[in-house]
Amino acid sequence: MQVSETEIAGVYLLRPRPHHDERGFFTRTFDAAIAREHGIELGERAQDSQSRSRRGVVRGLHGRSGRGEAKLVRCAHGAVLDTVVDIRPDSPTFGRRLEFRLDDTEFAHLYVPPGMLHGFQALTETADVCYRIDRPHDPSEDIAVRYDDPDLAIAWPLPVTVVSERDARAPSWRDLLVSLGRA
Repeated sequence: MQVSETEIAGVYLLRPRPHHDERGFFTRTFDAAIAREHGIELGERAQDSQSRSRRGVVRGLHGRSGRGEAKLVRCAHGAVLDTVVDIRPDSPTFGRRLEFRLDDTEFAHLYVPPGMLHGFQALTETADVCYRIDRPHDPSEDIAVRYDDPDLAIAWPLPVTVVSERDARAPSWRDLLVSLGRA
């Protein structure tokens, strides 16, 4: 597995090395020892989750307050445009956004450290996204920013077809800056 740090410190792209033959392929989707070599720690009580979305669906932008949460994200079926926004108050890349294509062809995983907003758009007819999260979900720590916030100006590649009611009502980037004492 190849591990590359991105332009935002702590965000890593992990690329498995699948073995293809006449049967199809086999790949190791996660190796804790390799992850630990790069400082990626998902804890012993990690939670695994999966979502299925239709083409054009946007999920996010979501994060956690408090100590946040780390997650390893991959697209097991189809393709998504995945985006992260750094909301760590003392980070030199605070407010910076990165985008990645995750799909079932290259098998790349995105390591999202605590202190990030995260979201994605399904690019294919259906897309299954798998998450390995370092701690159980606590709804009282949920934070979100609107997927179409003009200050973040995320250029979703497809027309947005569906968002949850929660995501449609999410606060703005400026509201988050105020709550973080950055406005």
